[in-house]
Amino acid sequence: MDRVDQLLQDSAVLVRTLDCGYRNASDRMVILRCCGDEQFYLERVVFPFEMLTFSCPAAASVEVWTHGLGGPELVECLTAEDLLLMVPTPAAARDLPFGQSPWLESG
Repeated sequence: MDRVDQLLQDSAVLVRTLDCGYRNASDRMVILRCCGDEQFYLERVVFPFEMLTFSCPAAASVEVWTHGLGGPELVECLTAEDLLLMVPTPAAARDLPFGQSPWLESG
């Protein structure tokens, strides 16, 4: 097998990654755990009203935990696709009413 064939075979094995985001809308600190293929693991503390952005394998599962009176409590289970960040294109941004930005959140 020559080098080009080996590179093509290696690139087919590469895991597709997604850009994801999670906003902690609660008034309590949470822990986000993301587990994916190829021993991918991410664990981050997300403070109240904080936005966490991260990249992970497309098939990853995401768990959000908090600490209650009885110990750790699972708040929600999500997939990476549930948290997929949508990047607006310049054409879509032009169609927004004046004063609205896809990057800002009001309220």
